[in-house]
Parts: sequence; C-alpha cells; structure tokens
Amino acid sequence: MINKANILIVDDDKDLLTAVKILLRPKAKNIQVESNPENLRAILEKEKTDLILLDMNFKSALNTGNEGLFWLRKIKSDYPKIAVVMITAYGAIDLAVKSLKLGASDFIVKPWQNEQLIATLNEALKLNNFSKTKDLSSYKPSNHIIGKSAIMEDLQYKISKIAPTDANILILGENGTGKDMVADTIHQQSLRKNNTYIKVDVGSLTETLFESELFGYRKGAFTDAREDRKGRFETADGGTLFLDEIGNISLHQQAKLLSVLQNRQVTPLGSSEVISIDIRLLSATNLPLEQLADETRFRKDLIYRLNTVEIKVPPLRDRKEDIHLLAQHFLKKYTAKYNKNIEGFDVESLHKLQAYHYPGNVRELQYSIERAVIMSEELEIRSNDILFSPIEKKMDGSTFHFNSQNLENIERSAIAESLLKNQGNISKSARELGLTRAALYRRIEKYDL
Repeated sequence: MINKANILIVDDDKDLLTAVKILLRPKAKNIQVESNPENLRAILEKEKTDLILLDMNFKSALNTGNEGLFWLRKIKSDYPKIAVVMITAYGAIDLAVKSLKLGASDFIVKPWQNEQLIATLNEALKLNNFSKTKDLSSYKPSNHIIGKSAIMEDLQYKISKIAPTDANILILGENGTGKDMVADTIHQQSLRKNNTYIKVDVGSLTETLFESELFGYRKGAFTDAREDRKGRFETADGGTLFLDEIGNISLHQQAKLLSVLQNRQVTPLGSSEVISIDIRLLSATNLPLEQLADETRFRKDLIYRLNTVEIKVPPLRDRKEDIHLLAQHFLKKYTAKYNKNIEGFDVESLHKLQAYHYPGNVRELQYSIERAVIMSEELEIRSNDILFSPIEKKMDGSTFHFNSQNLENIERSAIAESLLKNQGNISKSARELGLTRAALYRRIEKYDL
C-alpha cells in the first residue's frame, strides 16, 4: 500500500530525514520531510497526507514530558484519519505503548532495518484502511478471555490496541494464568487472523531438534531426514508464530533465534537456500523480566527483539473478583462434557473457591471444577465436592481444611489481612476480596474489625 501513500516524516534529526527520504522516495507516491513539528498544521492543511512518521522527542520548549505524544494528540484530534507511526528508542518503549492508546497505528524502534521500516509503514496503512470500514475504537472484550475485574479489563483493552499492529509481544505470567489463551486472542484480533497460527513449546525442544523443528530441513540433512520438511517459521509465513516457554532455551539456541529475527530469513538444515519469512512473533515465559535481563541466562539483544511490547497476565489471586465467573464457565463446560445435570454452586462451595489462594492459578481452578462435576451427585456443587490440586505447593506451606465451622474464621482472617495490606482502604479491599463496598462494610461490622 505504500506505493499509493503520501507520507510525511517529522524529526529534528536531519540526517535521519535524508536517509528515510532516500529510502522511501522510490517506493511511496509522495514523500515530505519536516524538522519542526510546529509546522505540522500548515503542512496538513495544504497537503494530502496518508501517514506521518513522527519522532517521540524534539528539542522543544514545550513542557509536555514528551513532545511526540503532544503532537500525536494534536494530529489525531484534527486529522483522525491519518495513520501515525511513532519513532522511539529502546529506553522509551513505555511511552511508545502509551502512544498506541492515544491513537498511533504502530511504532518503530531505533535503530531499525530498512525492510522492517517499510513493513511497519505498510501494516500501518493497511490498518488505517481497515479501520475506515471497521470501527476499531468500539472495543469489545475477547470471547476467549474471561474476567470483569479491573485488572483484566485493562489487559483486554491493551490487547485490543496492540493486536492489530505487527509488534512483537512478550507475554509474561505464572504457570496456569492463561498465557497461551492471550496469545490466541491476540492472533484472532490481528490483521493476520485469517492466516496460519502456529504454536511451538520451544522450552521442550532439545538442542538437536531446535533447528530442524523451527527452521526445517532438506532430505538427507541427517540420518532420519527422508524427505524435505518445512520448519515452523516457514509454515507460519504470513501469519503468527507463538513461541511458548521462551525463557527455557539455551544461549546457543538464543543466538540461532536472534539471527532469524534480525534477518527475517531462515536456512533449512542441509540447504544453502535462504528463505524470507513474514511472521508476527508472540513469545511467552513464566520467568520474571528481571531474570530474563540476567545476561548469563538470556541475551539482552534477543529480549529487545521479542519485547517490542510486553503483556503481564495476572495471577488468579490478584483477580479474585473473577473466580465465580470462571467457576461458572468451567461448570457449564464440564456438565456438558460429562452429561451431568448440575445447576450451580451452594454458598459454602462459593466461599471455599473464593478463600483459596490458587498457586496453580486458572488451570488449578479448572481442574478443581472438572473433578467436582465428576464427583458430584447433587443438583449443586457442594463444598465437599471441591478439592484443590495436591501437586501445587501451598504458598505458606500449610494445608487448608474447609468445613462449615471454620468458614467464618477464614472469611474474617481474609478481610482483616486485606484491610491491613491496603491500609484500611475499603474500595481496594472490596475489589481484592470480590465484594461490594456495602457487603464489605457489613462483614466488618459482623466481625467487629
């Protein structure tokens, strides 16, 4: 689409303006450059512009904290149909992500490869053309992700903004939080949704399998290579590739992966043929980002390639408002699967589900509901039907024993702990406990807290 576009580049680095103009001149319909963003309005009033490549920082007297965001707001306010791609540096990724919320189509990180810049501009123009026929601002939560808590609404909003871009995304979260579901949702909301979606658990690949599985091989490349086989990168061409458990690969594997991501090319084993690839890359790990930043364990240059945008999937203990909603979802799923007639949960079982700390997160809740459905002989799930996974380590090393006598003690303790943690803030405590403010006030009075 770039060959039909009128592009304006705004940056106070004149060397960059010259270089980008030379690069894009033979490819775009028309190229304009401007070093002073204060001239934007005058240019846009005179010239038809389809896309603006806008720097995040200018040597300006504006006291905005970041000039790029200031000018982005101005452009989207006065000319909402113009696509804007932000230019940023590694140290300002958080501001670049903020720019997506303000209406930027995408951002590109300096220094970039020329092919990467052209691909980003093409995708931004494609997205802008798409948005004229489909209103992307009328955001609807994904059907895949279940949750109405504030933290999950923020997550789904962020997904809705970054999914239509081609940015590489690193998904962080504990085991069992649903990182693979987040990856699937991003693909389904992307412009590549009608193309291939490939998932690879790279953490389980041995050194010998890593290259053949990801990059493919030719017949005779090794003993068991009886025919040519495409690798996962080539299979995902035009679509999305999801690399799960990325934090578990070796430094040697990381070097191989980095080379492919830098060049956007793969060479199958046993071949000298170089194959260009066009993929959107998603990655996931249960390791905290600070552990990935340890260069004895993970290459920092690879993190930057994987982590154009980062998404953190919260543990279930931080979104307790969603437990009942998730429980109802799993109940419906497993009553259908096992042909059981169970209408819901009794009060004690709901208290039990709410009070537990879920070291295994959503996956453990799912396991518990499935088992309860199998074992239940009533129209309702009872407290005794619910058992939590014995394979999950308890966060405090203790074992929970639930019965009707100690449920009140558990509730009282949970409320007291939440109030102490939140320094008496009723709104925060109510949200954390999955209660309304009025319900929390009643319990505070009941337990004389």
